[in-house]
Amino acid sequence: MSRIVIIEEDKLMRELLVEWLSAEGYSVRAAAPGDAHAPDDADLLIVDVYMPRREGASTLRAVKAAHPQTPLIAISGQFRSGLFGSCTAAAALGVRQVIAKPFSRRDLLAAVHGVIGSAH
Repeated sequence: MSRIVIIEEDKLMRELLVEWLSAEGYSVRAAAPGDAHAPDDADLLIVDVYMPRREGASTLRAVKAAHPQTPLIAISGQFRSGLFGSCTAAAALGVRQVIAKPFSRRDLLAAVHGVIGSAH
């Protein structure tokens, strides 16, 4: 079973992401915002890159430094509406996919499947 860690500031968004991904069969854990020390055995990290009092790029650098081999998906309300896919600036920070908030369950699952495949 694929293991996903979500680092998201908003409690309701965290819960929604856990619900959506768990329903697809992924093992999901929500990490505290600013927690770059997610479990080392995660197959994927989903990171909210715009958190109050933190810069998105520094958040991504810290997470990537702690987990250099783990793929990242960046989500943010600061991304341009409708943005989905890869982005040159994000790729330079080690991000495999970017998704602008608000996004649909379908958008999230497509990004996750594209990066690590299905849960089983």
